[in-house]
Amino acid sequence: AALVVPRVMGSTDDARKAAALTDLKAIHDALKMYKLHNLNYPTQQQGLDALVHKPTISPIPKNYTAGGYLEKLPKDPWGNDYQYQNPGKHTDVDVYSYGADGATSAGEDGATVIGSWQ
Repeated sequence: AALVVPRVMGSTDDARKAAALTDLKAIHDALKMYKLHNLNYPTQQQGLDALVHKPTISPIPKNYTAGGYLEKLPKDPWGNDYQYQNPGKHTDVDVYSYGADGATSAGEDGATVIGSWQ
């Protein structure tokens, strides 16, 4: 009789990547709503925190939604902060995770990067 051993590592990695993509979509949707209300995306300096707290550095958004656009910023499934780039290389703004290895050296085109453009 053959023994079947599931591929747990592959499915765990796939599940984490799927969770990251879900987070990235939610963050990117919140960024779109921010732009709809304020005519611009948060600046690079304001960062993703602008989705949770009203920016106090210029340009101050005039139509900021009370309570923000996200309740809190999630960490990626590997416990790291999501990254924000404005202007983006793939879309107007890019939101991404460096993935399982957290390596920034791979660059945005590296295989481990998981982005909102995917």
